[in-house]
Amino acid sequence: MRPEHATTQRPEADDLSRVFKALASDTRRAMLDSLREGPRSTGDIVMQFPGLSRFAVMQHLKVLGRARLVVSRKEGRVRLHFLNVVPIQQVHERWVTRYESLWAGALTNLKRRAEVATARRRAVHPPLPGDSPTSRGARG
Repeated sequence: MRPEHATTQRPEADDLSRVFKALASDTRRAMLDSLREGPRSTGDIVMQFPGLSRFAVMQHLKVLGRARLVVSRKEGRVRLHFLNVVPIQQVHERWVTRYESLWAGALTNLKRRAEVATARRRAVHPPLPGDSPTSRGARG
């Protein structure tokens, strides 16, 4: 019998959870930034992070790989890591675009309210002859 509070997640939700987990680390985000410039070998990435052991870098790459943010390929004795932007695009589509219209509406409403308040203030305090637009705000 399943508890009532348990939720079943869709596979897509699990994928997004892995992406968010991977992006939660400053170090992993820095690794992704490095990979934006092009593929890098594990050794190259280790050299970019002198404060981390090779094992720690490999663990970070493993988390990025599980989130599909990094795709790795072995070429001879060298393992190359490539940035995969698809999961980031999916996060953008799922979270950013869904809420950007709300923000745009809120900002438009704020602008409208500020314009109305400015118009009311000007109606109550009309500009004096010789007033410049910048000196009016100081009189407020």
